[in-house]
Amino acid sequence: MAARARRTVIAAIALIASIPAHAVQPDEVLKDPVLEHRAREISAELRCLVCQNQSIDDSDAPLAKDLRLIVRERLEKGDSDTAVRDYVVARYGEFVLLRPVFALHTLLLWLTPVLAVLLGAFGIWRLARRRPAAPARTLSAAEEAEVAALLRRE
Repeated sequence: MAARARRTVIAAIALIASIPAHAVQPDEVLKDPVLEHRAREISAELRCLVCQNQSIDDSDAPLAKDLRLIVRERLEKGDSDTAVRDYVVARYGEFVLLRPVFALHTLLLWLTPVLAVLLGAFGIWRLARRRPAAPARTLSAAEEAEVAALLRRE
């Protein structure tokens, strides 16, 4: 019975850990479910400028709450999703986007992983080509005689 209870507790913990933690407070939620859904989608793409590794939807920071409210206000005024994102980017800079735009000024950011993999593969290829296979070493006559003597003793 103890093993079954342990499995149940582990399953419950795994279930709770898999549920995304949203920091949206009940007073922030829009009455229109369609607008709220759009606000959640936009918020999931915007970085909390305090936490820097969380979306504003997941952050409890006061600035994240302010950004969530801005997103909801803009949606209520009738802005499109793109217009809301553009407004936030214009106000806070491109760093606010969790997924940076693919443009000339972010090309290095996007290409660095590809370049690192290619450079690593090239290095491994060069290393493999540089090392010649070890030549087979033959025994000298004295070494062969010593081996034969050792084998005769057994």
